[in-house]
This record gives sequence, C-alpha cells and structure tokens, in this order.
Amino acid sequence: MMRKLLLASVLLLLAVQPLLAKPFVFTAIPDQDETRLTQRFDQVAAYLQDKLGVEVQFVPVKSYAASIAAFANDQVQMAWFGGLSGVQARKLVPGSQAIAQGYEDQFFVTYFIANASTGLTESRDFPMGIKGLTFTFGSKGSTSGRLMPEYFIRKAFGKSPDEVFSRVGFSGDHTKTLELVQSGAYQVGALNYKVWETEKKAGHVDPNKVRVIWRTPTYPDYNWTVRGDVDQVYGQGFTERLKQALIGMKDPKLLAAFPRQSFVPASNKDYVPVEEVGKQIGLLD
Repeated sequence: MMRKLLLASVLLLLAVQPLLAKPFVFTAIPDQDETRLTQRFDQVAAYLQDKLGVEVQFVPVKSYAASIAAFANDQVQMAWFGGLSGVQARKLVPGSQAIAQGYEDQFFVTYFIANASTGLTESRDFPMGIKGLTFTFGSKGSTSGRLMPEYFIRKAFGKSPDEVFSRVGFSGDHTKTLELVQSGAYQVGALNYKVWETEKKAGHVDPNKVRVIWRTPTYPDYNWTVRGDVDQVYGQGFTERLKQALIGMKDPKLLAAFPRQSFVPASNKDYVPVEEVGKQIGLLD
C-alpha cells in the first residue's frame, strides 16, 4: 500500500511539475527605446514573481505588431498594450481580458507638438494651421501616436492625413517623434502626453525649439491584458491574483517608471470607444 501511495505521489508530482516550472512571460508595446522598457519591466517582473510565487519574465519586442503576435501565439501570457493594440490582441485570443489600467489611462491625452519655426502656438481649438506642413505619427499601431490623432485630423479636415499634409511619417515611438519634431525633420507631430512630460522633466525638451500646440479630448488607453487560458496553466484564480498584484502595486519607483500614480481595474468594455474609432478610420475590421 505504501509503495502504491509513493508511486501515486511521484506521478502526481511529475504531472504538476511542468505547470509549476513554466515561467509566466509578458511583454509590452515598444513605445519608447528598448533600454528604458527593459529597465522598467524587469522591475515589474521581479515584483510579480514575488507576489505570485511563479517565475516571471519580461521579453522585449521590436514592434507593436510583434507584441500582438507574441500574445496570440502564447509566447507571452500578458502584455502592456495600448488601447488599439489591446483590442487587436483580444480579438485574436478568445477569452482574453483587460484586467488593469493606469489611473491616468482612463482619460488619456495626445499632444500635438510643433517645431518653433512654424510659428504655431498652443490653442484650445484644433490647430487648422498644420495643414500643408510635414507631420509624423508614432507607431502605425499606436493609440495615442496614430489612432486618435488621425481620428481628430480626419474630423477637422474631412480628409486623410496624406491629403492634409505635404509629407506624413511614422517615427516608430513617442520619444522618436519628439526628437524628429524638435530637430525640424518634421514640422508637426503627435505623441503620448506622458512621454512628453517625462522627457520634459528629464531636460530633453528644448522650449525654444518645440512646443505643445493642442491637447486632444480624453480617451481610454494603455492596459494590462492577459490570455484567457492562464488559470488552466497556472492554477484556478491566477488571473484574479495577477489583477490584484497589479492594482496593489504601490512602490513609487515602479509606478514612476510608467509613469502612473496607480493601477486600477479595467475590463474589455472600457475600450469599446477605441474599437469604434479604429473601425471608423479603417484600422479594425
């Protein structure tokens, strides 16, 4: 009898061990340079590993599309997405959920910025004076760097950006957008207001060369999205524990790296407005 019990225990351990050994892996959209992202999310991985009791790893990706593909292919089980990329990823993985967002992500904003040589200054109204200038978005898949600014451009002019501007570019990330407009490579651009504020605080914004000319109305943006099958892999209730760990993140250093004042609960329905805009301008089916 004892031998049978011992054998049963060994078999059970062997069955459970692969699950316990499987790291929980997450990624993030590359909205800033990779070095900064890795520094930020390696800290988050260590925090989550301590809270969840499983090995947690962060893996960087080269593009927004790559983050969505990694999520869809189960190479990562969670991602820090923008509003649009989160909607796209969840459409590809049934049962996936947005579980948390930054407090500020409930009412996010895009800044339109202009090189000082344009003579444009900040206005409460949409800056119609940008017509005919050169303009750069961020990544093609960015909510704050492409989706929402394009929506407001189309709303103001009734035309596509290619018809409004003399040249349209995609910088790839918000930091690069700032650099391109500040240098004069592009006259106007659109970027995540959080990146602008962070770069300004770090002394990387020269007010004699570049300025904010318009702030969009608010919209929902960044979110933590998790695959719908994680409870099956990591144990019942894992999604809820993960959600509580994110919402319970209080370390000022961790939060400042995003930067967010805190994380709050989120759900898929919070991003219906983003999905509707994506459909309107042809970025979503």
